[in-house]
Amino acid sequence: MVPVIALVGHSNVGKSTLFNRLTKSRDALVADFPGLTRDRKYGKANFNNFDYIVIDTGGVDGDEIGIDSKMSEQTRLAIEEADFVYFLVDAKLGMSVSDELLADFLRKKNKPCALVINKTDCVDSEQIEHEYYRIGIDEKFLISAAHNRGLNRLISKTLTPFFESEIDDVEAMKINSDSTLLDGSQEDSLEERPIKIAIIGKPNVGKSTLINRILGEERVVVYDAPGTTRDSIYIPLERNDTNYILIDTAGIRRRKNIKQKVEKFSIVQTLKSIEDSNVVVFVVDARENITDQDLSLLGFSLNSGRSIVIAINKWDGLSQQKKESIKSEIDRRLGFVDFARIHFISALHGTGVGNLFASISEAFDSSTKRVSTSMLTKILKMATDDHQPPLIRSRRVKLKYAHAGGYNPPIIVIHGNLVKELPDSYKRYLMNYFRKTLEIVGTPIKIQFQNSENPYEKNLSDRRKRILRHLQNKKSRG
Repeated sequence: MVPVIALVGHSNVGKSTLFNRLTKSRDALVADFPGLTRDRKYGKANFNNFDYIVIDTGGVDGDEIGIDSKMSEQTRLAIEEADFVYFLVDAKLGMSVSDELLADFLRKKNKPCALVINKTDCVDSEQIEHEYYRIGIDEKFLISAAHNRGLNRLISKTLTPFFESEIDDVEAMKINSDSTLLDGSQEDSLEERPIKIAIIGKPNVGKSTLINRILGEERVVVYDAPGTTRDSIYIPLERNDTNYILIDTAGIRRRKNIKQKVEKFSIVQTLKSIEDSNVVVFVVDARENITDQDLSLLGFSLNSGRSIVIAINKWDGLSQQKKESIKSEIDRRLGFVDFARIHFISALHGTGVGNLFASISEAFDSSTKRVSTSMLTKILKMATDDHQPPLIRSRRVKLKYAHAGGYNPPIIVIHGNLVKELPDSYKRYLMNYFRKTLEIVGTPIKIQFQNSENPYEKNLSDRRKRILRHLQNKKSRG
């Protein structure tokens, strides 16, 4: 079994920096002010070819109110899930009351833990260790997460028992390896990939509430203030024998409203999460108008080739007149994504949330549908028979054949002559024809055109050059 480590401690002791060091990533946001991390963030790490999981948590100071109390609840849940706890403290600040409170909590939970004294550059190590003796944790490690000092000793000393048990599990698995390979089940499992779903939208539209409603637990922090979510949180989920990864993202505001530097990094992570996902669930607040910022975010998702499902949240309690007005606004402003399914939901009460997954699966299946060259060429011929390509300089554009150029999103490559000069209206006609015939829903289609080359064109060009050289030489001699 893969061991799980939870990083806990009060604010600004370096938990996210250590998380990034252990996972060899920059997934956790790091800044020089307290309270940056709010949700539980999971990452996969490896030490000497052994895997383990690291959980980054928000700071706990013991006097939490408001949103900070939600953060401390996330930390408590992380401790419950962990096999081992790294209790981080700041060597430069010394021991605080919040450190003693958290140490007392860990003792009551009877969790295996180690005291990790961070930021030990330019400090007296003996004095620091002596100061933390009264905290009551035997295993103490002095590290510098920012400079990668002492981390190998920390991991090898604390996780060796878990790695030894993993070796025993591997040896036991080898005994039955022959029977496992006979039925091909292991080979099939390697091909299975979870569907990544990015939940995106403006701040405070209900993205985190929707995540918690789907999971049936308070997995991410929800608070009635915009900008609560800062990191992109990846959460595995199994539903109806299908594996998913839900990605809770930070809300994106207009550029002029962005004040803090950390918010800029949050936006970058959100855009990276969109590109990393298979399907985007775009959440809109029914009580607010669709803004240009919404359209920009949708446009980025389209350009990234992601499948799209639209969720109009906070639909409950609206008057019929307001609902009709919202639907009219959707038809007017979201016409460019008319292929996407639209759901009217209430993340808070759960109305309509379960129907999202049917559209998510439909969009993912459409984006990964395999179609043969013969089928695509047949559809192309049907399209040109129904509506011929236009004339370009008195010459009819000829579309010869089509084949698949890629998936997720579907790419169709069409070969012919003068295809580069086809008008946009005919290209849209072909796209809609392929979409309707192949029953593709929820995903954009990309059509690429390639001019057919004349196989004798190079030979004719070489022959023409030889004749010109011959005439020039003859003229110079004469």
